[in-house]
Amino acid sequence: MAAGARLEAMRRRVRLSRLVVWTVIAAGPVALAVALASTPTTVAAATTTSPALVRTASTAADPAGYAQLFIGAWLRSSAADVTSPQARLAQSMAPDADLPDPAPGAQSKPASVTAVRSAQRGGGAWLVTVAAQYADGSVRYYAVPVTADRSGGAFAVTGAPGVVAGPGRVAVPGSPYGVTVPDGDLVSAVGEFLGAYLTSSGEVSRYLAPGVGLAAVSPAPYTGVTVQQVVAVEKSAAAERMPGDGTRVRIAARVEARDTAGRWPLAYELTMRARSGRWEVAALESAAALSGGAR
Repeated sequence: MAAGARLEAMRRRVRLSRLVVWTVIAAGPVALAVALASTPTTVAAATTTSPALVRTASTAADPAGYAQLFIGAWLRSSAADVTSPQARLAQSMAPDADLPDPAPGAQSKPASVTAVRSAQRGGGAWLVTVAAQYADGSVRYYAVPVTADRSGGAFAVTGAPGVVAGPGRVAVPGSPYGVTVPDGDLVSAVGEFLGAYLTSSGEVSRYLAPGVGLAAVSPAPYTGVTVQQVVAVEKSAAAERMPGDGTRVRIAARVEARDTAGRWPLAYELTMRARSGRWEVAALESAAALSGGAR
């Protein structure tokens, strides 16, 4: 900004000098010589200013989706029918990879294919791990080598995939929700809110703290919701008496939702705030797995 201000000031001086030149032209040759002698320094200063460089950061595009598409087509193709749509797609994505040759009647087509991990190896090369799940519940993991151009707008599978071991299972950290909340106003407030949120059994807004905006799930996915367990971080959530206005507690609720297709165990994290002798929803966080059985 400072450089721009200086440049604008220089431009004003140049315009003023030009005005002086044209003025003295009419005054005579002597005045013109004097005017020209005073202008070169100003003009030179204006022309030596250079614009600032602006650099933008580029992010390499993750080819996980491309590898997932390839594995889906590759597993559904056969070397015995290279003209099938799946075989043509696989060959177009990986010209150097041979097609599989499943036995007649073999269950080789996966029910679903999902990319689970991408690792950049440098120079535009990637190794993408793709999981293929079959109808019998079994899962196989394939490592797919992919190369990408600098812009991330073009990809190619550089070779045949390899079957690899699946990712390990990380240890689950302990839950911060260590306080069991007994039946009472807090549990009732959570149940009524989730009932309105998931079944349209009432207005969601009546359960929200002032300034909180939250719309119900639409269309309502369930016909009924029952609270199974409520646990909290703060001990004040389990107090027998209602705490003072402004008290906040973080709770996690296990609920059972029902519809015509069955019963569904769900979990929600909420921040509740006390106001005027009642609990209100101050925030709805992402759902998390809770430990422990039903209360």
